[in-house]
Amino acid sequence: MKPGTSILVVDDNPEIREIIRILLEAEGFSVTEAADGADAVGNAGKQDFDLIILDIMMPGANGYQTCRQLRELTNAPILFLSARTTDNDKTLGFSCGGDDYLAKPFSHSELVGRARALIRRYQVYQGKTVKEQAKPAEADPEISIRHLVIHTGSRTVSSDGVPVELTDTEYELLILLATHRKQVFSAQHLYESVWNEPYYYGASNTVMVHIRNLRKKIEKDPQNPVLIQTVWGKGYRIV
Repeated sequence: MKPGTSILVVDDNPEIREIIRILLEAEGFSVTEAADGADAVGNAGKQDFDLIILDIMMPGANGYQTCRQLRELTNAPILFLSARTTDNDKTLGFSCGGDDYLAKPFSHSELVGRARALIRRYQVYQGKTVKEQAKPAEADPEISIRHLVIHTGSRTVSSDGVPVELTDTEYELLILLATHRKQVFSAQHLYESVWNEPYYYGASNTVMVHIRNLRKKIEKDPQNPVLIQTVWGKGYRIV
């Protein structure tokens, strides 16, 4: 982790916020607390975070609503933390822009492990130095697929010349498919490759929701995708 890695913890329960803060600060993270959605959005508007840990059941704007607002301000990974653990709850969370989901009660090791994994991917995506960002265009290899251009050096994407804002998870899914054109990837293969976790029952829904979100951003007609194709019964591919 980079020095000064910062995490925003959003939960209306002060005791839970304190527990999470103590656990994360013991691992060297800088932690900011927010008691509700409005407080979280206010903090995200003033400071850049490497991870946001977000409760779902909160007064006022719930976690899903807060996630949507946060996505207008930041691409930092969002880890939902909730006692609501049905597949529908998880699917809704991913649809709102969340990256991962951890059930309450949670263990110290699981919370820290999930946090580190999400932050590591995000910092690889965001952590370009000024010198690296100033490299000439020829040092930034491109992958062109129809109207889409993936700039692999800077890890940015544009559609018809217009920048497309992707989360780190969405970018990892896209680059994996784009660099293996015509190859069909099962939901299990995608999940284990991008999330770096063992496949579990219900993970296919996680992949499906992220593919759907990605299509909304890169396809001209997400209902009739031409870039990311579904191979029924097998998985996804880019041709």
